[in-house]
Amino acid sequence: MAVVLEKLKEETYPIVKWVGGKRQLMLELLKNMPETYNRYFEPFIGGGALFFELQPQNGYISDMNEELINLYTVVRDDVYELIDALNKHKVSKEYFLKIRNLDRTEKYNKLSDIEKASRFIYLNRTCFNGMYRVNSQGQFNVPFGNYKNPRIVDAENLINCSNLLKNTEICCADFSKILNKVQKCDFVYFDPPYVPLNETSSFTSYTKDGFDLDMQFKLRDVCDKLDSMGVMFMLSNSDTKLVNELYSNYEIKKVFASRAINANGNGRGKITEVLVRNY
Repeated sequence: MAVVLEKLKEETYPIVKWVGGKRQLMLELLKNMPETYNRYFEPFIGGGALFFELQPQNGYISDMNEELINLYTVVRDDVYELIDALNKHKVSKEYFLKIRNLDRTEKYNKLSDIEKASRFIYLNRTCFNGMYRVNSQGQFNVPFGNYKNPRIVDAENLINCSNLLKNTEICCADFSKILNKVQKCDFVYFDPPYVPLNETSSFTSYTKDGFDLDMQFKLRDVCDKLDSMGVMFMLSNSDTKLVNELYSNYEIKKVFASRAINANGNGRGKITEVLVRNY
């Protein structure tokens, strides 16, 4: 009798740090996943912690951040060239500022996709707190992080991620575009920019256009549409009155998370977030 051994998954983890990243909540996310589903969708991919943990086959990831989507596309299609480019970087404040300021010059538009992806990872690994933030002109504006030995080149993980992404549809698109792709019994995980807890905690500068209140309502409407189509979804967001009202028709579970970005050091610590599910 022939025994078929399933190929062991290669370990993958996020390529970049991301504000609001979900590695700390991974156990809660996994506990609240549906038992079975068809295709996996993640339209606010960000750092992709859950995506890289699950390693779905034939998955779909998207984001409105063009640089981020370029990065995932390059990792998928040109990973060895990307690794070569990453090996050329240096760690110093002077060099960091030179690379950071490229998007303020005409040189940026002349960079290849591989060079842009290399710059993206370099800045992410060497900037303060690994933040990604742009100003209203779409220019990266996070200061130098002063890390002694940042890991700029993580070749093994990049290669493993490349293998996973080869089976993934990658799009630079608005989250609502999934409505043209999903089918009954598919699963969608939403991790949007959160509704701010207060006026001073608003951090939505993932793209130059931000993510305002109207977008939160549009997202709820997309969730309603998915529910009517028989598509399962799970959504993460802040534990605010608005979020609880928007999703009052669905199961809302409170989970504890560590606050990563807060101007007031006393504001960092365990806070509640919500997981919304329609199954």
